[in-house]
Amino acid sequence: MPLDPALNSLGFAKPPSETRVVVAMSGGVDSSVVAAMLAEEGYDVVGVTLQLYDHGAALAKKGACCAGRDIHDARRVAEEMGFPHYVLDYENTFKEAVIDEFADSYLAGATPVPCIRCNERVKFKDLLETAKDLDADCMATGHYIQRMMGSDGAELHCAADPTKDQSYFLFSTTQEQLDFLRFPLGHHPSKDETRKLAAKYGLSVADKPDSQDICFVPNGNYAAVIEKLRPGAAEPGEIVDIDGNALGTHKGVIHYTIGQRRGLGIGGLSDPLYVVKLDVDAKQVVVGPKELLATRRVPLREINWIGDGGFLSGGEREIAVKVRSTRPPTDAVLRPISDTEAEVELLVAEEGVSPGQACVFYDPKSSRILGGGWIWRGH
Repeated sequence: MPLDPALNSLGFAKPPSETRVVVAMSGGVDSSVVAAMLAEEGYDVVGVTLQLYDHGAALAKKGACCAGRDIHDARRVAEEMGFPHYVLDYENTFKEAVIDEFADSYLAGATPVPCIRCNERVKFKDLLETAKDLDADCMATGHYIQRMMGSDGAELHCAADPTKDQSYFLFSTTQEQLDFLRFPLGHHPSKDETRKLAAKYGLSVADKPDSQDICFVPNGNYAAVIEKLRPGAAEPGEIVDIDGNALGTHKGVIHYTIGQRRGLGIGGLSDPLYVVKLDVDAKQVVVGPKELLATRRVPLREINWIGDGGFLSGGEREIAVKVRSTRPPTDAVLRPISDTEAEVELLVAEEGVSPGQACVFYDPKSSRILGGGWIWRGH
């Protein structure tokens, strides 16, 4: 919320009725509450929902977003609150920008995070441009993250509720995008407050379950989606130890992830083994003891920096990083290599650092997000 009383709640020096805000509506309770809340405050609200995919059984499936039922729910909220709502067909864009890369990354032995790419390449790019075309002053979303004004402009900060914080999935937000975006739920102390607001506004989605899965991966079955997108991808091969000794066979590298222990089908060994490497070219799943999963040096590329000063000119920095969405930030040293590449040295080794995942940068002394990059294997 702005501190200047001359500004409205979205930070503009004019009445809400003269402030147009496009709300990205997924059909879930979070974005629905944002739209309803801003409409009640008197803003000129325009709801926009993206049709991202058509996945047959997923259309009526709980736990996904941006499919048939969710579009219906978003439209219904707009009718209930009395603001216009549009559905934009982004299926082709979504497939090219998100789904195809997801499939190719998985086939290359990486563990991709398509939700980040969707925010980066679809929601905060194409949809944001559509909002500007609609003469909007800003675009609001239901993400749990905070936008705060600092001495040098808008800053990205973690959500007040650490259990709902979505900073890991929004690290690639650029400064230009951040200037235009608003996140009205980021300061809420808990999701319960959001649901109470949904009930207060009488929204039909007040009790709708939160989305859990990647929207185009029904039931969390990644391998089935990859096989559908890339027929013949699940080629069998060997499970080998770190010395190359065959221990068993597998039905396809795409069925495994770094750090996996269960489901290897190589029982009878004295010590547990974990997947430590996926060799796609050799069609091998390499397993080894848990200690081989630990690493301290993490090579990064596609860096997005939204901290103060230039990324490269700032030199080596002490920061905190997340290498998985479910882990808390850990102390690290960031060493820039170029404007888009860097190496992170973790002060304490982490297990299961996987190519394809994100490494997100945090200010160790505050809640601010400084950007991040994509983990890869290095040269």
